[in-house]
Amino acid sequence: MFLAIKEIKREKLRYGLIILMIFLISYLIFILSSLSIGLASENTQALESWNARQVVLNKNANVSMNQSVLTKSDLQKATIGKDEALLGQTAVVVKNKKRPQISAQFIGLKKTQFIYADQEMIAGRRAKTSHEVVADQAFKIKGYQIGDKLELNGSKQKYTIVGFAKNAKINIAPIIYGSLSAWKTLRQGMPNMAASAIISRNSDYQYNHENGKTYPIKTFINKLPGYTAQNMTFELMIGFLFVISLIIIAVFLYILTMQKMHNFAVMRAQGIPSSTLVKATISQSIILVVVGVIIGLLAMWLTAKALPAAVPMSFTPTIMLSGAGGMLLTGIIGSLIPVRSILKVDPAKAIGE
Repeated sequence: MFLAIKEIKREKLRYGLIILMIFLISYLIFILSSLSIGLASENTQALESWNARQVVLNKNANVSMNQSVLTKSDLQKATIGKDEALLGQTAVVVKNKKRPQISAQFIGLKKTQFIYADQEMIAGRRAKTSHEVVADQAFKIKGYQIGDKLELNGSKQKYTIVGFAKNAKINIAPIIYGSLSAWKTLRQGMPNMAASAIISRNSDYQYNHENGKTYPIKTFINKLPGYTAQNMTFELMIGFLFVISLIIIAVFLYILTMQKMHNFAVMRAQGIPSSTLVKATISQSIILVVVGVIIGLLAMWLTAKALPAAVPMSFTPTIMLSGAGGMLLTGIIGSLIPVRSILKVDPAKAIGE
């Protein structure tokens, strides 16, 4: 460690450039990881707030709640207890003359069931009539206010915002909570339709009757449009960044090691064991990575504070620990590549010279 610190202090510019590269890579890893988690969260926020474990949909809906319709006949044998809730979902375009137009998902609920009761309000109250709605906080960010009259899909009926809810997004779209009767009006489907789905908090819940089929929530989430592809894209990008950081650290340390071979030979001739030189190289790598990652964490923290709330970024302790740990592991592996050259140093060369 002493040799590593001594050399870094002596060659400030050289090692400063390596730290700069590590900082830029770690910063990019933190940003991509935060965006990945943030976007994934916006796909499933509502499902997590409902604590959903099982979902019953129309078996012909391709595991899509937006396309699912369950009729009264499909639900006639369904057991709806305190852990189950009927809901209707349909895509809507929200219009207000004084506010920006927003694409959203309308979720119709029953007031007697748990999803309605568990809405986490940040302002206002829950909807009590079929002409009242609760909107996701994204509407508040975009300038909507309690009391605003909404036009949904060009409907003549106006819906009044009476509150704003936290964590009310599904498949990245903000949710508008209303009544099941309002959902039926907006959906304009079959006259005997009852709901889009049954959501259950009980992981053992099963209901398969006529067109109804039960799916685990994980299966439903993986079928959300773009969810799996989006996560795989971010995972590949982050993986490539780790590989790039490994190559950069290994190449820099290898070049520096080759430049110091004569010095290593002299130290070996003086009786310094190879293990000391190897430890110094690994310690050097750890110091460079730790400093670069710490700077990256500070820059990421400042970025997260500066970005507007509309940006779907989630900088969590898990991202901090996994990103820092991955970079440190990459640095250690990279430092092992020049070790073979250090172990082959011949003290006789230094004596001969």
